[in-house]
Amino acid sequence: MNFEVFALGTSGMMPLPNRFLTSAMVRREGELFLFDCGEGTQVSLKMLNLKWKKIHSIFISHMHADHVTGLPGILMLSSQVERNDPLTIYGPPRLKEYIDANRKILDMYINYEIVVKVTHPGVLLDDPEFTISAFQLDHTKPCMGFVMQEKDRPGEFHPEMAQSLGVPMGPQWGRLQKGNSVTLSDGTVIEPNQVMGGAREGRKFSYVTDSLYLSSISEHVKHSDLLLCEGMFTGDLEETAKEKKHMTSTQAAYIARDGEVKKLGLIHYSPRYSDKELKYLAKDAREIFPNTVLTRDRMSFDIPLKN
Repeated sequence: MNFEVFALGTSGMMPLPNRFLTSAMVRREGELFLFDCGEGTQVSLKMLNLKWKKIHSIFISHMHADHVTGLPGILMLSSQVERNDPLTIYGPPRLKEYIDANRKILDMYINYEIVVKVTHPGVLLDDPEFTISAFQLDHTKPCMGFVMQEKDRPGEFHPEMAQSLGVPMGPQWGRLQKGNSVTLSDGTVIEPNQVMGGAREGRKFSYVTDSLYLSSISEHVKHSDLLLCEGMFTGDLEETAKEKKHMTSTQAAYIARDGEVKKLGLIHYSPRYSDKELKYLAKDAREIFPNTVLTRDRMSFDIPLKN
C-alpha cells in the first residue's frame, strides 16, 4: 500500500527559476490528493509523470495568489483525459467564485463535474481507509492546515491460531481477517481477536503553510510521519515573520518537536533567499529538530506501512 508525498512547489510569494509556487501532492493507492495549487503545479506534475487523471480531491488552504494561480491550468489539464468521477475542491468561501469566474472569462472546456465545498475545521473527507481534516491557522486571510490520517489496519492474521481453534482454511479465515466473528459447526463462536494481532497504526501526513506560529498546531500534527510546514524566514527574522503572519524555520521546528513528528519538510520559502542561502533555513531548524529536510521542488517522500 503506497503512500507518497511529492513537493510540487516550494516558493512563497513569487515563482523562481528553480522554485514553483506552493503545492504538494499525496499519492495513495494510485489516487492523488492535491494540497494547494500555486503557479507551476501542472509543470511539476508533468515532470514527475504523475497521472493527473487520478486527482481525487484538491484542498486549497487560503485565497492568496501564490496558492491558487495554478488551479485554472490544472482544471484544463484534467479535461484532456476522460474522467467519469467529479473533482471535489475544498477551500475558502470565495474559491467557487474564483473558479466560476475563470471558467466563464476564459471559456474553459471542462468535461467533468466540479464540486466546490467550503472548508471548515474538522473532518472534510471520511473514506473507509482514511480521513482528511482541516484546522484553523492565523494568517492575513482565513487559512487552514490539513491532516491526512489513515485509519488503523487490522492486526496480522495468525493461521496457526485459527487452525488450533478448529477454523478450517477458507472463507471463514477471510471473515476473521475483515474483523467479523465466525461460528463453527459445533456452535463455537470465534472472535477476530483470538486469531489476530493488535491493530496496526495508520500513516499520517500534515500540511501547514501561511500562519503565525501557534502552539496549537503541534497538537493537530501530533505524531505525523511527515509534516510539510512553512519555514519562510530564518530564525533571526521572527519579527518580520510575525508582521507578515508567517513562520520562521525555527518555529516550524518547534512545532515538529512538540508534535513528536517523525520528519519535518520545510516549504514556502521567501524569495529573498537564493537556492544556496536556503541552507540557513535548514540550519536553524535542525538546531531544534534534527530530522529536518530542506524540501526542494519535485522531491518525494515515501511513507512506509507501520508494523
